[in-house]
Amino acid sequence: MTITLRRHLLSLALMATLAPGLALAANLMDSVNSALGTSGTTTGNGAAQSGSTASLAGLLGGGDKALSAGTMTNAAGVLEYCAKNNLLSDTGTTAIKDKLMGKLGISSPSNAKSQDYQQGLGGILNTAQGGQLNLKDLGSSQLGQKVKYKACNLVLKQGKNFIS
Repeated sequence: MTITLRRHLLSLALMATLAPGLALAANLMDSVNSALGTSGTTTGNGAAQSGSTASLAGLLGGGDKALSAGTMTNAAGVLEYCAKNNLLSDTGTTAIKDKLMGKLGISSPSNAKSQDYQQGLGGILNTAQGGQLNLKDLGSSQLGQKVKYKACNLVLKQGKNFIS
């Protein structure tokens, strides 16, 4: 085998290995940008930032509305997702989620037909700003985990407000 052919094969193998990671990164960026309603954020001095780190940081600093549920129905689904994925304490979260579901007339997750609720169960937060954030796509990086925890805690706080 010639050196040139060997290099081409190694290049193809490397590209095949990296392609799934690049697709995941693009998916993450789409999810974060959808929640932010932008294609990037700016720094405190107005300079443009790009990339997933800047977008995730923007979600953390974007105020409560950037990570709050737009509806009580979506909040109930997101709380179920957060509890099942150990992002919040199951006991307290489940109690709030159950009260929300009772208020909505939903007796169990299996009989909930609302698309908004089903999206929440799947980790999709329909934000108060009209965007969507897929919590699953945020990954397990430290910053991604912070955004997930912040979103779950804000939705839990919202849930408490919805039932009071």
